[in-house]
Amino acid sequence: MNGRRVEIARRTLETDIRGALALDGAGVARVDTGIGFLDHLLTALARHGRLDLDLACRGDLHVDDHHTAEDCGLAVGAAIDAALGDRAGIARFGHAYAPLDEALARAVVDLSGRPFASVDLGLKGPALGALSAQMVPHVLSSLAIAARMTLHVDVLRGVNDHHRAEAAFKATALALYKAVARDGGAGVPSTKGVL
Repeated sequence: MNGRRVEIARRTLETDIRGALALDGAGVARVDTGIGFLDHLLTALARHGRLDLDLACRGDLHVDDHHTAEDCGLAVGAAIDAALGDRAGIARFGHAYAPLDEALARAVVDLSGRPFASVDLGLKGPALGALSAQMVPHVLSSLAIAARMTLHVDVLRGVNDHHRAEAAFKATALALYKAVARDGGAGVPSTKGVL
C-alpha cells in the first residue's frame, strides 16, 4: 500500500479532467473546475480528508453545471478507488460529525467495494454561487459510486445552505480520512476476503 497516489484523467465530449490524488497527503488542494463553489467544496474535502488533490476541469459550462460537477465527483471517486488498490490494511469504516456555525452534518463511510449513497442535505435555495443546489448531493453520490464505497451523509440541522453544504463535505472528508487509514492489518478487512 505504499505510494497511494494516482493520476486523474477523465475525458468525455462534455468534460476534460486532469490531475492527481494522494491518499496520504497533507490536505493540499489545487482545484479549478470553473465553478467557484464546487472548487470550495472539493478543497474542503481534500483539506479535511488530508488528501492532496490537484484537479483541473474544462467542462461545457455554456450548457450548465451538471456535467462538470458530476464528472468531477466521478473522477475524484475513481481516483480514490484506484489509490486504495485491493484495500488491504485499511480501517475500511469511518464516521464523523462536522459543525459549521449553526449547521451540523454527519457522514458514515464503508469502503466496502459496494457503491451506494444516501445523501440528505436539506438545501432550500436554487443555487450556491454558480453551482445548482441539486448538484451538491449529486457530487457526493457520484464520488461514492465511483469510489465503490457506501456513503451516508445527513445534515442534521442548519439554516444557511452554504453552511449545510460545506459541513456535509467536511464530515465526509473526516469520515473518509478514518476509513482509508492504515490500521496495521495485513489482510483485507472483510469476512469475504475481498472488497
